[in-house]
Amino acid sequence: MARPGLGVTIKTSTLERSALAVTEIGFGGAPIGGLFSAVSEEAAFGALEAAWNGGVRYFDTAPLYGYGLSEQRMGAFLRAKPRDTFVISTKVGRLLEPTRGVGETGGSLAAFVGALPNDAFFDFSADAVKRSLEASLIRLGLDRIDIAYLHDPDDFLDAAVNEAFPALRGLREQGVVRAIGAGMNQWQMLERFVRTCDLDAILLAGRYTLLDRSAAHTLLPLCLERGVAVFAAGVFNSGILAQAEPAADATYNYVAAPAPVLERARAMARTCARFGVRLPAAAIQFPRRHPAIAAVILGMRTAAEVAANLTDQSALIPPELWPELETDSGREG
Repeated sequence: MARPGLGVTIKTSTLERSALAVTEIGFGGAPIGGLFSAVSEEAAFGALEAAWNGGVRYFDTAPLYGYGLSEQRMGAFLRAKPRDTFVISTKVGRLLEPTRGVGETGGSLAAFVGALPNDAFFDFSADAVKRSLEASLIRLGLDRIDIAYLHDPDDFLDAAVNEAFPALRGLREQGVVRAIGAGMNQWQMLERFVRTCDLDAILLAGRYTLLDRSAAHTLLPLCLERGVAVFAAGVFNSGILAQAEPAADATYNYVAAPAPVLERARAMARTCARFGVRLPAAAIQFPRRHPAIAAVILGMRTAAEVAANLTDQSALIPPELWPELETDSGREG
């Protein structure tokens, strides 16, 4: 597998092996599904267009994101592009069903503002995997999906191993998807899947960042050994690393940042400033230094966010900064 930055190949385990080329930055589709705040159609397409014009060719989405809205928007944009010029991934494990009526969503739409009127239900059965991908292809309006991930199977280990992954392997053999994997906010179960389930890729959220390097001990070396591509998401740890100076109300892993974590992030920001580097630039570029990381996936909702992230991902960072940030991290995780 090639080092990030020159393009990376993802091994696939179909009868006919093939390679998927991706860029070092991927477009995360949760924000254009209205994650935490509404995003207009114009802003969503502006973000996608800015990413494409900036060279981004990997796009990640999921049925959960906007309860189908992210897939619809991403598909509408990508259908106008030559199919072999981009890579798209989506996820299985949650089925969407129309809501029973206004006010009957049970709060499930709270995280997505302006979402489609659907509810999402966990289901990792083989039948649900096939139904989910069929529905995703319809929403996307595309003829195939390149990477299909199990989405947050934390509480469904048996169903994931015994039903969902066998179903995905079958779909990979049929050419419905080209690569399979799992996307999670933890590394322990991902490591188990890599050891036992013949994966091509994993989407690792928040567990290999400046503040949390827990995946580095065993998961990343294992993926490198097995030829499993790792896509690093959540590199800002839900916000605390997204600003040049972390604010007092910064969030870490989707809750208010504990005081010790906030101080570590601020120490990193001060260290970055001494080297003339923005903290978000270091946060984006840190995971890419590991040879197991194929690309970093960044959630973006506007063209301005895309421009800022693309600037940060290409910013010049002195090699001397990284050992300093290692000290600031407290070697935790």
